[in-house]
Amino acid sequence: MITIKDEREIELIRHACMLVSLMHKYLKPFIKPGVTTKELDKLAEYFIVKNNGVPSCKGYEGFPCTLCTSVNDTVVHGIPDNTKLKKGDIITIDVVIGYKGYQGDAAWTYAVGSVSDEKRYLMEHTKKALLEGIKQVKVGNRVGDISSAIETYARSHNLGIVKELCGHGIGTEMHEDPEIPNYGTPGSGPRLKPGMVICIEPMLNFGGKDDIYLEDNGWGVRTLDGNPAAHYEHTVLVTKDGYEILTPRLDD
Repeated sequence: MITIKDEREIELIRHACMLVSLMHKYLKPFIKPGVTTKELDKLAEYFIVKNNGVPSCKGYEGFPCTLCTSVNDTVVHGIPDNTKLKKGDIITIDVVIGYKGYQGDAAWTYAVGSVSDEKRYLMEHTKKALLEGIKQVKVGNRVGDISSAIETYARSHNLGIVKELCGHGIGTEMHEDPEIPNYGTPGSGPRLKPGMVICIEPMLNFGGKDDIYLEDNGWGVRTLDGNPAAHYEHTVLVTKDGYEILTPRLDD
């Protein structure tokens, strides 16, 4: 069931989302060669708890950490460990933070030092695909309009779409209705209404291939061909005049 949030709920979600944005800003300087993903996870948890937030991913369906840290060919849900980042890697940091029972969610892909042209291309156009999807957030449009905009942009830039994973609503739960695929048909799906809060998150692969596999740990999702993947996500409020990005980038 899709829920419409009232002003009180929106303010709590807005606060949770600002914590997400601030955490990304805090963490960015530490994302450099030699740091381990486990060290990044500890830094993130310290920041969240210090600022009266809850690391919502930790313990979610058994997930052991605060962050999802997905490096190079890992699309999503990478588990932080003792792996050291190297110059030329890309890493997606995905985090959900709770505040007084409400959730904020955002993912961003970062370059570790200088990266290859293909990785920079992938990052640039995955980010732009997200923005194309967000442009479709307006009262009266449907979820399929968002999905189609992302797909059209991704395909036109020869990027593969992970169809098994999608965006979602958010509120008191990390994942709520509606599902928001990164492919679809314009004019299809639930209609957007003021007070809906949704997470839009294209997960795209370099080279136009869509095939993925699940790691033995039951969490990490990786590209079958070993090509890099990128993942960008914002939490977005549907307003009567259009949209509000609740997880603004503060580190750009």
